[in-house]
Amino acid sequence: MTAVKDSVHDYISLDPVAAELVDTPAFQRLRHIKQLSTVRLVYPSASHTRFEHSLGVYHLASRALSHLGVDGDRAAHVRAAALLHDIGHGPYGHQTEDLIRRRTGRDHDEIHHLLDGTEVGDVLIDHGLDPARVADMVDGAGGLGQLVSGELDVDRMDYLVRDAHHTGVPYGTIDHGRLIRELRYRDGELVLAEGNVQTAESLLLARALMNATVYRHHVSRIAGAMLERASERLVDGGVPIEAFVRMADHDLLVALGERVPDLGRRIERRDLYKRAVWAPIDAVPTDVVELDFEATRAAERDVADAADVSPESVIVDAPSRPRIKESRSRVVVNGVVRRLEDASELVGALRSAERTQWRLGVYAPDAVRDEVAAAAVDVLGLPVRVTTPV
Repeated sequence: MTAVKDSVHDYISLDPVAAELVDTPAFQRLRHIKQLSTVRLVYPSASHTRFEHSLGVYHLASRALSHLGVDGDRAAHVRAAALLHDIGHGPYGHQTEDLIRRRTGRDHDEIHHLLDGTEVGDVLIDHGLDPARVADMVDGAGGLGQLVSGELDVDRMDYLVRDAHHTGVPYGTIDHGRLIRELRYRDGELVLAEGNVQTAESLLLARALMNATVYRHHVSRIAGAMLERASERLVDGGVPIEAFVRMADHDLLVALGERVPDLGRRIERRDLYKRAVWAPIDAVPTDVVELDFEATRAAERDVADAADVSPESVIVDAPSRPRIKESRSRVVVNGVVRRLEDASELVGALRSAERTQWRLGVYAPDAVRDEVAAAAVDVLGLPVRVTTPV
């Protein structure tokens, strides 16, 4: 066994398969993909990477398999999937995944192409593992795949604790030891054992608090929206999408600085656009809440025309409707497996809070913020009160 010192889990022991996988270029690339992408512009200490997170997920998966009594070939495939679950991420992680999905049709957890005939795939085969089976588990397929990608997965258990640790906020703290010990398989589903409604609620609450204070912080949202627009222009300007997908964070930042300098240099220097509009969901027309990609870009052009500014000076940021995936977690109550949303009154309160926290953002350079705010109110059919000087 190879031991690795981790800031969250102390020592992580890697089996021979994991030790070889860690040394492949595809996995080493994760050292250069920050876990929290643009969030680090808000929390300076949030400089941890998907490399260490992946090691943490592997560690928690190993512990969970031990508690579940799963060993041998089945456990080996799950451990490999846990370790490799993030190798499909593009630069800046989730901030570029919509662009990658539109251009390739793939999500970051679809990694068959990264295991088929590659060095990573060869390592798996050399140790008697099936690359296709590992890739399926990364995508959540099968009963054991739920441990890697599901409502009670070890991915979530690691990143909540790790992100809270590195940002310095207390909200992501969860008892992952109890969560792992109380996991059970019933009828092919991963569930929490009897008496663990509050255990499931703790995971739900931690995610909701981290959403509000870390993951959806307005500065990170502005920077992320700027990064996505700049990345679109980079790809449209001739960078092949498959080359883009394999970039690391620093590769993208350099490319943007050279080829999309108006946005790239702003992101590098944290010279970000400002909020011209910051509107709650009840103040936004339904058709604006549900803007798709093409409609969003059309709205940006319309607002820019109305404000008499360049199209690049307007960003409309309409996030998806709030949802709480963890509410579908399953827990045994009085001998019956129930969804957490049916067993907990807290779920309804958190759903209400998520809805209250939703905001439509319209961003622009500070010099034209007032003009863009007035135009956005008119074009998008918003009440005047949603404009903000902040």
